[in-house]
Amino acid sequence: MSSLSSQLVVIGAGPGGYAAAFYAADLGMQVTLIDPSVNPGGVCLYRGCIPSKALLHVADVVNEARHAEAWGVTFGAPKIDVDRLRAFKTKVVNGLTGGLGQLSKQRKIAYIQGTAAFRDAHTLEITRSAEGGGVDTLAFEHAIIATGSRPSTVPGLSIDSPRVMDSTAALELPDIPKSLLVVGGGYIGLELGSVYAALGTKVTVVEMTGGLLPGADRDLVNILAKRIEAICESVLLNTKVVGMKDVKNGVAVTFEGEGLVGDAAKERTFDRVLISIGRRPNSAIPGLDRTGVKVNSRGFIDVDPARRTAEPSIYAIGDVVGEPMLAHKASHEGRVAVEAIAGERVAFEPLAIPAVVFTDPELAWCGLTESDAKKENREVTVARFPWGASGRSQTLDRSDGLTKLILDPKTERILGVGIVGPGAGELIAEGVLAIEMGANATDLRMTIHPHPTLSETLMESAEVFFGQATHVYRPKKKA
Repeated sequence: MSSLSSQLVVIGAGPGGYAAAFYAADLGMQVTLIDPSVNPGGVCLYRGCIPSKALLHVADVVNEARHAEAWGVTFGAPKIDVDRLRAFKTKVVNGLTGGLGQLSKQRKIAYIQGTAAFRDAHTLEITRSAEGGGVDTLAFEHAIIATGSRPSTVPGLSIDSPRVMDSTAALELPDIPKSLLVVGGGYIGLELGSVYAALGTKVTVVEMTGGLLPGADRDLVNILAKRIEAICESVLLNTKVVGMKDVKNGVAVTFEGEGLVGDAAKERTFDRVLISIGRRPNSAIPGLDRTGVKVNSRGFIDVDPARRTAEPSIYAIGDVVGEPMLAHKASHEGRVAVEAIAGERVAFEPLAIPAVVFTDPELAWCGLTESDAKKENREVTVARFPWGASGRSQTLDRSDGLTKLILDPKTERILGVGIVGPGAGELIAEGVLAIEMGANATDLRMTIHPHPTLSETLMESAEVFFGQATHVYRPKKKA
């Protein structure tokens, strides 16, 4: 056992952890970064955002090729080489994580592959998983916990079967099953379900609530839902899984709920089942109870606006401190925590955190949603611009989109933005900037956007607010 010391130790090398470590090193701090993986990256790069988007890109290409028949361009049926597809995804992951490893070395960050446990508020015990193993002690002035989250499980439904997958296993592409049940109609299930559907799998989605993507505005979700229903074998809403068992030819699943038609639908057999009902924080860190850090009833670590825990020497960021569980939120929290440690007076107080569902069409939103405004009894004006009136969407043969603004009717200030359509994830950043800057509808309307582009739909939405949209049909007022 060796004894080490560090000015700052970051536990967890995901987008929040490595961003914090890199920033602290840039500020001149002595930094140690601890993670079980061989290089930084975390769930996002190894088992989440990056591999899923690589596969979603492939799905988009397959879908676009099929769509091209409507324009008079016909391709042959796609031939899927699963091994090469998996190799492409792995190459992307290895390239990015390896690059982060090099960046940590350039910054002279001490990277330790292993797991950490707290001895007290200033000491860690690190069990190495590389370099021959062994256990080290590390004394630190400050620590940032960035341990992330893991997939949730369905209580009482966990069965020991290789046919039942979580998101991590699904991203490994073990094969292309003939049939797949996706349990959960959230963004993870819909993204991965879309991938498998594009590759030829008959996908069924089951969601216990009355609609897909609970929490997102219905006018946006409804457009995506039509597409999901078209590419899936079936979508069962207000329905839940009450039983699963391994059988000779797959997994027999028993359903219960309003989405079923006939007794035969109550039990079906699938080649594989994907459980995607959300994520749980990784706050059960050994020895954490030996510090003053508080964990709430939902398993999240309590922090103040500077991301400081109840233990002054320990900070926490990312999924482990609360929703939304998003990589870009974690990265920004990491910068706040580092600046607080450096003595700055800072707080994590964003007006808008963008959320993106990378399905086809993509769905993105930021700031105040229309649903939340109704719950808060807050008076707002909603300006919607349908993509059927967009020249660019027509040239793409993708008029199935919508851009909307949530505005304060008195000040015209932009409070929220929602977009559904191809490339929505790339467009939403303009909405985030508008909200953070306190922009109003006039600011957006007066900003000249390039033509023809999908970005124009943001400007056109502002014009809708004033009743001046050039490309939206407005019925004549009755005399």
